[in-house]
Amino acid sequence: MYIVVPCYNEEEVLRETAGRLSDKLRRMAGEGKISQSGKVVFVDDGSRDGTWQIITELCEEDSIYAGVGLSRNRGHQYALFAGLMAVKDDADMVVSIDADLQDDTEAISLMVDEFLGGCDIVYGVRDKREKDSFFKRFTAEGYYKLLSFLGADVVFNHADYRLMSSRALSALSEYGEQRLFLRGLVPLLGYKTAIVKYERGERFAGESKYPLKKMLALAFDGMAALSLRPLRVVTALGAIMLLAAFGFFVYLIVLLCLGRPVSGIKAVFLSVWAVGGLIMLALGIVGEYVGRAYMETKNRPRYVIDRRVGKQ
Repeated sequence: MYIVVPCYNEEEVLRETAGRLSDKLRRMAGEGKISQSGKVVFVDDGSRDGTWQIITELCEEDSIYAGVGLSRNRGHQYALFAGLMAVKDDADMVVSIDADLQDDTEAISLMVDEFLGGCDIVYGVRDKREKDSFFKRFTAEGYYKLLSFLGADVVFNHADYRLMSSRALSALSEYGEQRLFLRGLVPLLGYKTAIVKYERGERFAGESKYPLKKMLALAFDGMAALSLRPLRVVTALGAIMLLAAFGFFVYLIVLLCLGRPVSGIKAVFLSVWAVGGLIMLALGIVGEYVGRAYMETKNRPRYVIDRRVGKQ
């Protein structure tokens, strides 16, 4: 069993994370749940602090650790995917977890139990969000509901804390998307799954690496990558606007035929602006899909591994 930990500027928390995860692996090995060959693999996503230096030191101190360093910062999803692909042929199961220690490491044992029971994918799902601010809780839960409404198959309140079998990882490697949204791709695999609920804690140290800007970008990636329904909604709105415009035109003709004066230049201007805005919105969404299709045709590598350390 391997544990993959994507890292970006995590020097403040990394040694504590390493200690907790290695202790967890050794305890499970002692209980006979996993083999003695388990490893904690850190993926440095182009950090600008001492993260890679600490990873190197950990690997020198203990063979249970290994490291993968990306040539530059590519983002959480790419770093996580790089780590998963780097170890998919070496482990029977892989758990992915963030470095900030907010996810309960004790849930890993429950995930392994589900794996031993025949599941290829086990999702870590937050049981509640009482420690989140109202804004974060409202936007996060609303986002999952929006994705579901748009037809995307996602697990409610699940991020990227999960266990995957080696065959599930092999299947995931066949997906060629350049813009990764793993929490939407993994459910598409179709293997037997289970859910383990846990309570998320406070960040041990440092600051969140997912500010509002990155959260919004990830949210849009999820919607654009998993569903075409936004296009269909815009098409439907366009049709409704055309019908409304036609109805308004008929109304004006009737008034003229009855000899009544036609006024309301403000309404005309409002209609022009509304239709113009709708057209720009539609063009923007269509342009986003066309742009993504264009990027897919380039077939660029998702990431480049610059260095490795430790036996993997």
